[in-house]
Amino acid sequence: MSDQPPENGGHDEGMTPPELLLASLGSCAAFYAAQYLRKFKLATEGTRVRVTADKMKDSARMDHFHMEIETPSALTEQHRTGVEDAVHHCLIHNTLLHSPAIAIEINNSAPAGL
Repeated sequence: MSDQPPENGGHDEGMTPPELLLASLGSCAAFYAAQYLRKFKLATEGTRVRVTADKMKDSARMDHFHMEIETPSALTEQHRTGVEDAVHHCLIHNTLLHSPAIAIEINNSAPAGL
């Protein structure tokens, strides 16, 4: 479920669409980070990913995404680089890096004549 806060006309019963986007990016990054950690038999439980972005006013969009990955144990520089490289394989991350083509189709399910 997605919703808006009351000040935007919603009931605050779910995450907003921008929050869903941030959650999508964060969960994708977490998957790849954990996959890397497991590959090298490093602890994964407690890995956290926090994603923030600025809301731009000039054209309604989000920009300046910041992803913070917290691992349960200290990593060597090699493994820090490995986690970062792994996260770069995230489908959502790569989608955001390359402007996707978006087609919009409007369908009307009401009977003809209404």
